[in-house]
Amino acid sequence: MSEPRVTVDRDGHLLLIGLNRPEKMNAADHRLLSELALAYGELDRDPELRVGVVYAHGEHFTSGLDLADIAPRIGASGLDMVPEGGIHPWGMDGTRVSKPVVLAVQGTCLTLGIELALASDIVVAASDTVFAQLEVARAILPFGGATTRFAAQAGWGNAMRWMLTGDRFDAHEAHRIGIVQEVVEPGTQLERATAIAQTIAAQAPLAVQATLANARLAVAEGETAAATRLPSDLVRLMQTEDARIGVEAFMTRSTPQFIGR
Repeated sequence: MSEPRVTVDRDGHLLLIGLNRPEKMNAADHRLLSELALAYGELDRDPELRVGVVYAHGEHFTSGLDLADIAPRIGASGLDMVPEGGIHPWGMDGTRVSKPVVLAVQGTCLTLGIELALASDIVVAASDTVFAQLEVARAILPFGGATTRFAAQAGWGNAMRWMLTGDRFDAHEAHRIGIVQEVVEPGTQLERATAIAQTIAAQAPLAVQATLANARLAVAEGETAAATRLPSDLVRLMQTEDARIGVEAFMTRSTPQFIGR
């Protein structure tokens, strides 16, 4: 049996998801994409899992798509890459993982790596990370979400500066335009991402998921749609056992141990 293209490890309430093709700079072939989708499906389904941490083995996050493997698989309806039980990591089929994803990147982070950052919730980058959205240099266009998310997150001019030129930019520029939330010393990005994920996992998981869902609704359908949804979400959360635990912890000035119910 060959090594998995994506490693999956549990750390308490976290699911650590590692791109595992370091000999190819974690270039994404069809198998890697499918295994990544299955890992996202596992994160979404298991109630014991509260946060995903996505990282990469080796020196580089990803050099992008393995076009030699992927190009022949792109048909009239795009690329079929999500097996049964999986969830599209880039959310390009209308589905999204319902739990937060924290990304840790380093080295080279090209094309779909940036798009995975745009589809994630928090991104930690090593200071040596080099980014590029260079599809135009390959005579194609970004098809993992950059055309719809880059400008929304970084601003129109910033998105066009990098998408239309294919130029490379560094971690500090990625932080300036909002793709990256923290820049850390090389080699510490996974540790920092995991620490952030553990902080999220210590909160009430149903409340975290509801917060994430409402924020996404505001982006997708506007502020009014999200505001309309708030009262029913609040009532539902107030009826959970976690809400009782949270109130008791507040009253006794203790640390709550949420159970996800």
